[in-house]
Amino acid sequence: MEKKIYRLENLDCAECAQKLERAVANKDGIAECTVNFASGKMMVTADGNTDVDLIVKGTIKDLEPEVTVISEKDADDDKEEDEENIRGRIITVVIGAVLLAVPMVFSLPLWLEVSLFVGSYIITGHMVLWRAFKNAIHLEFFDESFLMSVATLGAFAIGKYAEAIAVMLFYTIGELLEDMAVDRSRRSIKSLINIRPDYANLKRDDGIFTVNPKEVNVGDVIVVRPGERVPLDGVVQAGQASFDTSALTGESAPRSIGPGQEVLSGFIDTDALVELRVTRGFGESTVTRILELVENASSEKAPTERFITRFARYYTPVVVGLAATIAFIPPLFITGVTFSEYINRALVFLVISCPCALVLSVPLAFFGGIGRASHEGILAKGGNYLQALNRVDSVVFDKTGTLTKGTFKVTEVVPRNGFSKEDVLKFAAIAEVNSSHPIARSIAEAYGKPVDESMIKNYEEVSGTGIKARTDKGLILAGNDRMLHLENIEHGDCNINATVVHVALNRTYLGYITIADEPKDDSYKAIRSLKSLGVRKTVMLTGDNRYAAEFIAEKLGIDEYYAELLPQDKVAKLEELQRQKKKGSVVFVGDGINDAPVIARADIGVAMGALGSDAAVEAADIVLMNDNPYDLVKAIGIARRTNSIAWQNIVFALAVKGLFLIMGALGIATMWESVFADTGVTIIAVLNSLRTLQRGGI
Repeated sequence: MEKKIYRLENLDCAECAQKLERAVANKDGIAECTVNFASGKMMVTADGNTDVDLIVKGTIKDLEPEVTVISEKDADDDKEEDEENIRGRIITVVIGAVLLAVPMVFSLPLWLEVSLFVGSYIITGHMVLWRAFKNAIHLEFFDESFLMSVATLGAFAIGKYAEAIAVMLFYTIGELLEDMAVDRSRRSIKSLINIRPDYANLKRDDGIFTVNPKEVNVGDVIVVRPGERVPLDGVVQAGQASFDTSALTGESAPRSIGPGQEVLSGFIDTDALVELRVTRGFGESTVTRILELVENASSEKAPTERFITRFARYYTPVVVGLAATIAFIPPLFITGVTFSEYINRALVFLVISCPCALVLSVPLAFFGGIGRASHEGILAKGGNYLQALNRVDSVVFDKTGTLTKGTFKVTEVVPRNGFSKEDVLKFAAIAEVNSSHPIARSIAEAYGKPVDESMIKNYEEVSGTGIKARTDKGLILAGNDRMLHLENIEHGDCNINATVVHVALNRTYLGYITIADEPKDDSYKAIRSLKSLGVRKTVMLTGDNRYAAEFIAEKLGIDEYYAELLPQDKVAKLEELQRQKKKGSVVFVGDGINDAPVIARADIGVAMGALGSDAAVEAADIVLMNDNPYDLVKAIGIARRTNSIAWQNIVFALAVKGLFLIMGALGIATMWESVFADTGVTIIAVLNSLRTLQRGGI
């Protein structure tokens, strides 16, 4: 299967977007197609033997020929073209309005009056009429263009020229205002996530050259000057500077980074020149991955979005049937009424019934919520995950690197059986020399001497227990209490209230090393805030010993903890918690490679993105770029606000349209009032959706 992304220029109709989505999805070889009107993008998944470009371009040419299809890799931001298109439409509206006003203000011969009315109608409504005609050829009758065309042509037929033109004119103005609002939202979202740099300063033997970041390879050296955005991920080779990381992490305080430390693309150098050795190419860089996650998130629609799509599909045929009933049934049974009177009511009913407010504003609300979250350093991979955060039953945390800093430091060395502290540290350092785990690095730092790796004959890392190393000195074991019990090594030191590494040589117990790992600054605040949001239970799962886990759980106020778990044990415990949930979702938050299976199994998997493993980030539904557990609270706040705004639009649109539909059926509402019920409601709902782009929580 392959996935392709297209940008659809001049797509100015939310219902047309749904129609294109259905048409492409029904083609042979296409597994899935999603069109996001808010972002103007189409995402297509197909088997490898299908010519996706041919299908997409052919379908759009047949159904929406004015829409231009651009492959995502070839797409550029064409702001000037958008502005020119809007200017042309404004001129059309002005000319149409003038032609309408002249016969209404001045007394003119009938032939001239009708000619001006017809001219105004054609100028203002030609695109709507053309779309309706083109859709009718493809047997697509039930869309807003069809409704508006039938309503206004019907009004013309019964002699209501001014009303027909006014409806089309205001509808066209409404479409223009909607497009301007959507265009504004697209630009706002782009500005929220516009962190991709335009160039890189590549350092070569013969100087420094400005190049496209795509031309830089892993291992090359780039120079970042004060005020510039870091183009690629790398490690500082020379210099030290403060970096503004807010575009990626939402963190406002600058971060000082020096030699040997990692810098991510998208950071901004604020005060000094540094040289970086590139560690990831452009396609794999953090900034590229973030943009792909955010821009493609709309392919995973929230349940509310899917509901509105299905609702609109059945709603339009129903209201057309009701309009036909209103037009032709009452005059047959009620004496003293005319067909023209009830046809007029039916036409008003059709204008009011357009579902544009719902079809457009609800997806726009979720797209804006995803954009707002990304600006806070929270990447939601789909609107469905954002909506799922509205109802969280339990939150399950990994301990090390998630709730705690993961920066270990040896605090105590306790020898046994006549060995010295130096012996315990030495053999632990030998066993851990090939491990990249933070605990191993803390032991090497405490030992402070080089280790001769040639003395290690065989090395085995036993998941969830520790390390076995066969050396010139014999078999060294370094691990937790479980390892000693599995190997039947007498030790006596089990109940140690800390993270601990036991050491044994040739099955003789040497002693243990205690290692401190402090909670993150915001961990306690995150747990407390989750409970205030109504989360029923907080749980911690860890492979650490029971006493270290108990210490952290009590300090942070976590409801339950489970310790000494292997990766498969974590999955089993999570599944048990899922069976126990009362309602809503079970969220798991982790950062390591061993957390990836649990993250994938959770109802909502959350990964720490800055320092977390690639496996965890790939498996996650939501990524916290700042590695701060409190960002989960922010994510829930944004999710609830987004969901609230989406439902405000649904309730408002249905309430107003329902009221006006009844008024139209009873003959109380006129054509003029129907314009507000359609276009006015849509504009208000769209503007309300734009509030999701603003900073704010619950």
